[in-house]
Amino acid sequence: MGTDLNAPLGHGPKKRPVRKPDPRRMVGYGFLGIFTLAVAGLSGWAAFAPDRLLQTADPTTSADTTLASAGQAAPSAKPEGAVRSLRPRGAHSGAHVEEILTDDGATVTKFTPRSRDGDGPALITAGPMRGQDPRLAALPNDDLIEDTPQGRLPIVGPDGLRPMDQYARPWSGARGTRIGLVVGGLGLSQTGTQRAIRDLSPDVTLAFAAGGNSLQRWMQDARRDGHEILLQIPMEPFDYPDNDPGPHALLISRSATKNLAELHRSMSQITNYTGVMNYLGGRFLSDTDALEPVMRDLGKRGLLFLDDGTSAQSLSGTLSGAFGVPHGFADLVLDGELSRNAILRKLDELERVARRNGKAIGVASAFDESVATIAEWMEEAGGRGIEFVGISALVNDPQQN
Repeated sequence: MGTDLNAPLGHGPKKRPVRKPDPRRMVGYGFLGIFTLAVAGLSGWAAFAPDRLLQTADPTTSADTTLASAGQAAPSAKPEGAVRSLRPRGAHSGAHVEEILTDDGATVTKFTPRSRDGDGPALITAGPMRGQDPRLAALPNDDLIEDTPQGRLPIVGPDGLRPMDQYARPWSGARGTRIGLVVGGLGLSQTGTQRAIRDLSPDVTLAFAAGGNSLQRWMQDARRDGHEILLQIPMEPFDYPDNDPGPHALLISRSATKNLAELHRSMSQITNYTGVMNYLGGRFLSDTDALEPVMRDLGKRGLLFLDDGTSAQSLSGTLSGAFGVPHGFADLVLDGELSRNAILRKLDELERVARRNGKAIGVASAFDESVATIAEWMEEAGGRGIEFVGISALVNDPQQN
């Protein structure tokens, strides 16, 4: 019907003559089909063969970094040949990776930096690490914080990272002569706290009194300047109550529950500290029943304990080992006599201890004389091959033994 409607009026469709098959034409079509199938087969093999995923090289791609695989040296000029793009993994995940097949059969791997979105800083992390990014040192790691009725308390992170490791001051790792200096009592005097943070080297560990004022503010200033910090916990001395460490001190007459509540109250005053240190506490440190719950709690929270070394009856070393608490003893109190010459003599003695034992810890309070003398002496001692480190680098850590 369609053909009739398009034909001139009164004329039917013309019949075309039937052509006889041409043998030569059929042979030509056959060869063309075979050739087409061969080309398609070779293209498929090149696309899916495991050893040759080839594509045309991009002549505009720069060869900033070229590494030769299988011991072959990379050519000095960009090779001409086919390349394949690889999906980078692990340490190379930020690079564009290509394998280039050279004319002589060698394979060259090329790494080119990928373009990055935005113009802000690029942060590279490699899982749990010791120390904190200096740009974030004044801020706590939320993974290491536990919200409790007493406040925000330090705790081991879900990946096993301890506050002691996160907030530690980095050091060289060399096993030369090392000295750790701790200046305590920060937060009790505004001018004394300002002077200590301003004048002392960042290698000095600063200890904040739990009963001090504006502790979070001072902590942030100290951390921004690079200091490792401790928290001083008041504990019962032998001459209590004549010598009273404060209203929230840990006392042997209190139950373990009450002492832990007071401990947690003090611990919640600041963040970003590697551990705690006793303030007074000779009697408390010598009582097993009173000290054991405290050491157990510190071990659970990933904190170190520094004993100021003033009590020969202290059991902190014994109990810290039982509960996996990183622990250290101070070798000398540097400012028992508050004069420049007396403090210098103690510092020289501390250096002799460090050279004999490889390490030493000295503690002092944030008095004007102590801060000025320590700052002066450290400038000279640094030239004698001494490395000053944070306290976390000197304690006996069960995880490292």
